[in-house]
Amino acid sequence: MDLLIRNEQPGDIDAIGRITEAAFAGQAYSSHTEQFIVSALRRAGQLTLSLVATRGDELLGHVAVSPVRLSNGAAGWHGLGPISVRPDQQGQGIGSALMEAAIARLQAMGSAGCVLLGEPAYYARFGFRVYPGLELPGVPAEYFQALPFGGDVPQASVQYHDAFNATA
Repeated sequence: MDLLIRNEQPGDIDAIGRITEAAFAGQAYSSHTEQFIVSALRRAGQLTLSLVATRGDELLGHVAVSPVRLSNGAAGWHGLGPISVRPDQQGQGIGSALMEAAIARLQAMGSAGCVLLGEPAYYARFGFRVYPGLELPGVPAEYFQALPFGGDVPQASVQYHDAFNATA
């Protein structure tokens, strides 16, 4: 059965939380609050995209995309993440399919670009890279990456929604 990427539905919410928690459970770099971040973004109405990967009735992965603010006032930028795949399904292209779908939908919406915090070697294959002058204060610069959708990359500090501080 083929993988389907679709918008989250109300019946997916509990499974999204479980998958997100499980996907980050063993990650040393994780704050282990990613599932709370997704819930807080949803409650705040800040999920520009909330996509799930399914095969049949099984939910296998999720990606959240939310608006970000840039210190120079540039509009139309989004932050991708958290992105999670059920641990027993990792390494099968599900995360890549979620990434590609999120990028395509952002482009179709007319987004100026997308930023994320993550492993450079992984996200480079989707076109993300470090841009000097575009920063997320308090994080190592080599892990903060952007993918512009045309136009220049702003020289600015990026601020994610307060939901990224959620701990429960």
